[in-house]
Amino acid sequence: MARIQPAPYPGPDDGGDDGGGARGRRRKAARYAVPVAVAGVAAATISLVPALADSGDPSLPTLTAQQLLTKMAGSDTQTVDGTVKVTTDLGLPAGFSGGAGSLFGGSGPSGGGPGAGQGSAAAPQSHLTALLDGTHTLHVSADGQDRQKISLLEPAAEYSVIHNGAQLWAYDSASDQAYHQTLPQDAQARAQDRQRSADFPATPQAAAQAILKAADGTASITVAGTARVAGHSAYQLLITPQHADTTTIGAIRIAVDAKTGVPLKVTLTPRSGGKAVFDVGFTKVGFGRPAASTFAFTPPKGVKVTEGGSSSADHRERPQTPHGAEAGPTVLGKGWDSIAVITSPGGALDKTGTSGADGAEGLFGGGAHGKRGGHGGDSPLNAFGKQVTGSFGTGTLFHTRLVNALLTDKGTLYVGAVTESALTDAAGAAAK
Repeated sequence: MARIQPAPYPGPDDGGDDGGGARGRRRKAARYAVPVAVAGVAAATISLVPALADSGDPSLPTLTAQQLLTKMAGSDTQTVDGTVKVTTDLGLPAGFSGGAGSLFGGSGPSGGGPGAGQGSAAAPQSHLTALLDGTHTLHVSADGQDRQKISLLEPAAEYSVIHNGAQLWAYDSASDQAYHQTLPQDAQARAQDRQRSADFPATPQAAAQAILKAADGTASITVAGTARVAGHSAYQLLITPQHADTTTIGAIRIAVDAKTGVPLKVTLTPRSGGKAVFDVGFTKVGFGRPAASTFAFTPPKGVKVTEGGSSSADHRERPQTPHGAEAGPTVLGKGWDSIAVITSPGGALDKTGTSGADGAEGLFGGGAHGKRGGHGGDSPLNAFGKQVTGSFGTGTLFHTRLVNALLTDKGTLYVGAVTESALTDAAGAAAK
């Protein structure tokens, strides 16, 4: 049960550089990714969740936390086939899953965004936000980094995303629509694509990697007993934030297969207590290679197919900073107490309560398409946010059991896995 400061947990494409190269910079940056990663891994850890643990605690050889981390990092398991149960409880009002999508930047059932399919009902982003609320069952298959399939199973429909080499397909049986995208072939573009896809982990393994990278040097990590998950004996790794006064994260528990070192389940509980916000894990899993036909897809006759732009082209078209880097949020603070700040390209709202460009307000149903949540618009977030005032002016505060957000009337969004007062304090400090 010794507490340790973990060594960096390498992802599948990490090398062993000394931190000075691109991979080293990504690892360092990950330490400050908690607000977005958990507003991502929160939107993200969601991407696959919870296997209900089997009864009984198996007797396993004693391992230290460092030994278990080493076992996870050394796992060479590249194939998997199983069923995942996802349960998410952010404490949102009943029937609020659509609003949750807006809260975390999702596009909703007919949304878009870069590469999302220009409003296609089959675009992946249109369905990821559904996992932000309630319980869902998925079937997951993988054969290395180039072939994966995830199917969201519903009572009367099925939604699948299939990645096979350079081809990405998504099919929605409910709308009878498909989405297709050709992925980049050059190594640099593939690395960039993997970096962006990490915001939405598609397996418990990916969720665990993102969490462990973010926890590097900022958390207490211990081995807290054993469990049975999906018929497999597992060690339980317990991650508790350290030196974090305002984070809403209480603890993260990862069940690790004792034989393969593969994460089988990820559970995140809030500092406020109560049941888990996220439970991500397998209910049934095997590590044999899935049949090649699993990753083959041909649109059924009569299906509407929407073509998405190539990832490399989409990357070239993204806004650039004066230094040539992609524009992104500013991060205040570090570690678990970090706050991401997103400024609307259109600046402050005009007198009608709208902005000339989509920006932070767009996340909340505002921007160029209507009035913002705090101004009487028809966004479902209107009934969810509360008006606040401070030295920053006025704004709307949105609260969940994990991620909180403050949208000021000047069009600036503050978001993180931190308390509401941390957001208003940050906005106030920025206004001085």
